[in-house]
Amino acid sequence: MVNPGLQDRVVLVTGGNNPLGIGAATAKAFAGQGAAVFIHFFRQPVPEFINAEPAHPSSVPSPGMYYALRGHSAQEVADAIHAIGGRAAAWEADLSDPAVIPELFERAESALGPVEVLVNNAAADEFDTFLPGKSWKHGDQCAVTGLPVNTIVAESHDRSFAVNSRAVALLMAEFARRHIAAGRRWGRIINVSTDGASGYPSEVSYWASKHAMESYSRAAAAELGPYGVTVNIVSPGPVQTGWISPELETKCVPAIPLRRIGQPEDIADAIVFFASEQARWITGQLLYVGGGNRMHQ
Repeated sequence: MVNPGLQDRVVLVTGGNNPLGIGAATAKAFAGQGAAVFIHFFRQPVPEFINAEPAHPSSVPSPGMYYALRGHSAQEVADAIHAIGGRAAAWEADLSDPAVIPELFERAESALGPVEVLVNNAAADEFDTFLPGKSWKHGDQCAVTGLPVNTIVAESHDRSFAVNSRAVALLMAEFARRHIAAGRRWGRIINVSTDGASGYPSEVSYWASKHAMESYSRAAAAELGPYGVTVNIVSPGPVQTGWISPELETKCVPAIPLRRIGQPEDIADAIVFFASEQARWITGQLLYVGGGNRMHQ
């Protein structure tokens, strides 16, 4: 039997309120290994274009279903962990506010103890483009086409970067400050990116902010390694979090060597691995988890 060494570790997961999302699956996966989990969440407003969409059955994945799921509270996930005898707590906060960062750690540590594993999963997504106009269509096999997209402006840029890169940097810095001050010698940071972070049309700010987050991660790995902290990146391919409609799934699957779209648990397992004792000599690495959808050259 492989022991990942996570029993009684305290884990902080951001963005864990979508019950079909990566954050929720990650919180449950850590709880399954005996860890205590503090789940951050933030219920973002539903975009106007979603409200204008034709109604879909609530059981059929679609952009509308995805945003509805993101309106849930992470307390539901914490309650599910309690139901199996685990330790968990949840708190809602907007990570675009820098003042939230130390309070998030304070609440987590007050509830469960010092945070030893940080999983940066929360994300703010913006549909913006360098082109004029209000809609975008492109040939990516796995892209949702026809969604309204605005030309990039300061606001769309800043909303993406505030959560997807700045908050991640501040969370890692706060983790490091507490870790070093306490003289601890074991820590794990896992940051969730996306396999289009090198650049992607129609969501230019979102993907660029993830690329910046990857750079922060590698710098943190170099600086925090001497203190016993590993920092790694999980980069998901197409994952069913309530967004991928049956039609889009049919388009996506032929481009994936393993011939299926991902499930949140596929990503959660990779995140747990990076936190485990088995990954003790791995740091500064990016792992694509997408059924072979994207491969290193």
